[in-house]
Amino acid sequence: MELSFSDLRAKEVVNTQDGRKLGRVCDVVLCYPENKWLGIVAPNGKPFGFKKNGLVIDLKQIVKIGDDVILVNVGEP
Repeated sequence: MELSFSDLRAKEVVNTQDGRKLGRVCDVVLCYPENKWLGIVAPNGKPFGFKKNGLVIDLKQIVKIGDDVILVNVGEP
């Protein structure tokens, strides 16, 4: 499956542990120069201004990427 950043930004992030909506994807985390995708950033229900306000979700915590939602398994930060 290939996704662009604009495709990811349109998807709502939902935590499977408690059903809480974390917001839409607002950033991605990449490792350069290895060209690895490490995860996504969601606002965690807070207004997103800087990365420090966002919740970084590791790639291993992503359960499923659907048509309009991304399911993640995130414990308490």
